[in-house]
Amino acid sequence: MFRWLGQITAITVFNLKNMRERLGASAVAVVGVVGVVLVFVALLSIAAGFQSTMADTGAPDSVLIMRSGATSEMLSGLGGDDARIIADAEGIARGENGKALASAELFVIVDLPRRGTGTGANVPMRGVETEAFGVRPDFRIVEGRNIEFGRAELIVGQGAAAAFAGLDIGNTLRLGDAEWTVVGIFETGGTVEETEVWCDARVLQPAYNRGNSFQSVHARLTSPEAFDAFKSRLEADPRLNVEVERESEYYAAQSQVMTAVISSLGVAIGLLMGFGATFGALNTMYMAVASRTREIGTLRALGFGAGPVVVSVMVESILLALLGGVIGAGLAYALFNGFQTSTLNFQSFSQVAFAFAVTPPLMIIGITYALLMGMAGGLLPAIRAARLPVASALRSL
Repeated sequence: MFRWLGQITAITVFNLKNMRERLGASAVAVVGVVGVVLVFVALLSIAAGFQSTMADTGAPDSVLIMRSGATSEMLSGLGGDDARIIADAEGIARGENGKALASAELFVIVDLPRRGTGTGANVPMRGVETEAFGVRPDFRIVEGRNIEFGRAELIVGQGAAAAFAGLDIGNTLRLGDAEWTVVGIFETGGTVEETEVWCDARVLQPAYNRGNSFQSVHARLTSPEAFDAFKSRLEADPRLNVEVERESEYYAAQSQVMTAVISSLGVAIGLLMGFGATFGALNTMYMAVASRTREIGTLRALGFGAGPVVVSVMVESILLALLGGVIGAGLAYALFNGFQTSTLNFQSFSQVAFAFAVTPPLMIIGITYALLMGMAGGLLPAIRAARLPVASALRSL
């Protein structure tokens, strides 16, 4: 056993020392792996960033009430009386002023141009009530001021302000049947709501001919543990036809389709590019074996076994792939982590601003994929090296 390990070490060290003679071919293999890992990790980071933005929305004690059977706020509808009954329900927390922390909200889609391109985008516009800011514990104004209820004023999520034109403080926009003025920019702790434009729901209703209707009620409970009792009580109320969800679960479900599409695309592209990189490594290692025919023959004649020869070729291929994987993952992090963009959420038909998230698990996945490519690219050349007839190899001396 020790003799076998000693042979592996000796051949591997010898191969690595002579890698300078094959620097060009080795560099091509490394660059191919770098490109694959860079693209693969970057694409997966889109899905991770989108999912993180959606899943981070909603505190543990926050709930969303919609019409029963509605799969999104866009497809829901609640009357003013429904909203009042919900706000009076037992289990909803109360603010310092004694009012229930429940906000009946209206959700419409407005067309705004993207910054830089001018192309139109579906931007969510949310009408809220005064308690909306208490329902979202991470809400705060970062620039300008909050809206004055009863006036046609807008506050803009910082994600929306960065992604879409016309949302600078002081600008006026014609949306629906009203002229709106942007008065502030807000943040909510990196949640999907930072892609939205907020206003007074009672001003938004006539601007879009919605009467006394809403689409959802966002509320905070007395505690996260109060959810089950609150849900059972509200859904059993004969005056209502509603469904209660935790906000975090609702937004996580909203990300499923988009996350699946992006992840599938990333895997498909990664596999296709991976085949190319594997063939590049395969070619590199075949060249390495061909250039070392005499060396391998000499080593075999001196008593080195076929197994150590196989392992030494595999180690060289894996090390080249590992180098490419580490560089590719590092470049993906440097170039894309935190990169801000927006995309259409197919389930709500509205834009969501988010940041790419090149997480440590994604980098590990990319490096692991690189190692698999190195193993696949080195296997056949390693077997060929082990099967070289000693006599034929020595005749080339």
